Amino acid sequence: MKKTKILYWVFTGLFAFIMLGSAIPDILVVPMAVQGFKEMGLPAYLVPFLGWAKLFGVGAILIPGLPRLKEWAYAGLMIDLVGATYCVYSAGKTPTDWLPMLVFLGLGAASYFFYHKKQETVALGSSGTGSWQPNSFRTV
Repeated sequence: MKKTKILYWVFTGLFAFIMLGSAIPDILVVPMAVQGFKEMGLPAYLVPFLGWAKLFGVGAILIPGLPRLKEWAYAGLMIDLVGATYCVYSAGKTPTDWLPMLVFLGLGAASYFFYHKKQETVALGSSGTGSWQPNSFRTV
């Protein structure tokens, strides 16, 4: 359990740091962020919207509890990264521009994997029988 929690927080912290680092320039509508969107043929009005969405997503994955909101936040952040990677690739940028984004996707996937592993461990410990119950993740 301790190893799982440590890995969860390491991957989640790194993922949150990366996503927050990309959200702040978008929220502040930094000219470099707007220029990047223009180079990919995307409208500049999306920049602050995506920045705020990333900020709220980071908050959702860092706040304890709220499992359904976390699922949506992980989905949104991963869709953002996949979309950004695809747009940079499709804009004809070199692999050095979009390949590092695959590392960020890997961090998000690892965070999500260990989030569920941590949840499973908690469910096993609270069932009292020591065996996993299939309905232990179901919310009412």
